[in-house]
Amino acid sequence: MIHVTKTFLPPISEYTKQVKRAFDAEWLTNRGSLVLELEQKITHYLGTHHVIVTNNGTTPIQIALRILADQGEVITTPFSYVATTAAILWDRSTPVFVDIHPEYLTIDESKIEAAITKNTKAILVTHVFGNPCNVEEIERIAKKHNLSVIYDAAHCFGVKYKGQSIFNYGDVSTCSFHATKLFHTGEGGAMFTQDDQLRHKLFYSHNFGHDGPENFFGLGINAKISELQAAMGLAVFPYMDKIIEERKIVCNYYDKHLNFDTLQRLKIREHTDWNYSYYPIIFETQEKLLEIQQILKENNIFPRRYFYPSLNRIGYINDDKMSVSENVASCILCLPLYVGLKETELSLICELINSKIC
Repeated sequence: MIHVTKTFLPPISEYTKQVKRAFDAEWLTNRGSLVLELEQKITHYLGTHHVIVTNNGTTPIQIALRILADQGEVITTPFSYVATTAAILWDRSTPVFVDIHPEYLTIDESKIEAAITKNTKAILVTHVFGNPCNVEEIERIAKKHNLSVIYDAAHCFGVKYKGQSIFNYGDVSTCSFHATKLFHTGEGGAMFTQDDQLRHKLFYSHNFGHDGPENFFGLGINAKISELQAAMGLAVFPYMDKIIEERKIVCNYYDKHLNFDTLQRLKIREHTDWNYSYYPIIFETQEKLLEIQQILKENNIFPRRYFYPSLNRIGYINDDKMSVSENVASCILCLPLYVGLKETELSLICELINSKIC
């Protein structure tokens, strides 16, 4: 079977070597040496300032919202994974959707200001499939209206925009290190900031608010990552260049062999060094998508409708119509993309798709 993704696993001997370090130290959690080393490697590799690794990719969003949104209105995108909007609602804030750009698939920055009210506290938007938002325009709007900016950058490990890490933009950027991601710790995530004072708040918030063993800076939760998760990250790290290069080969194959007369591909924003995190294609109609999805399934190929549905149409939200996001969500399909995908498998995928769209 060919799934939409497949976890990259380093040689088990390299993972167990890292795990043995934790066993030898008899230190499995509470920011041991493996977690500290992982943060140092991430900072060096990406060229970022402050990073705090976490137990998953959702808690960083929740922490950032608790600090920056103050249970007010949060302008956000309807085209993202459900965690983005769920985090807003979980924090008792109010999501205010703004439609997306039809080619970049990120929030349409030209529509943000019209959605701002006296209750708006923050902008939380997603770099979709590793494709950056218009960060300069969002920063301009945020400064003009005194708003915080949080980026859901779950897909963005290794992405650069204008020569620097995409995590260096916004007040806080978050990332997912889930097993399906380009870089992973099995389950995990991170939050990034350039601001020293904000880093302090983020840090104590992810550790129950502690100021030493008996005192507290303020409210916090447990978002710490374990040494065993960090061990996986340290074992994966040496393979990052290989992972990106092999994914690039797969994307280039799709670019060359799919028939784009009636298909739309993701438009990568100018000045972006992309990480080849996903390969979405957009069909002219949902009916055509479903037809091809069924044909692929019959051949044991399992792409994913990602993101679907448009978040403004989830049952517990059911907000105003977002025509672009709803149309894209109904017609988009992410194709298989992972290290080890064979050319014969890629050829079959392209042949099956092309045979039904010509």
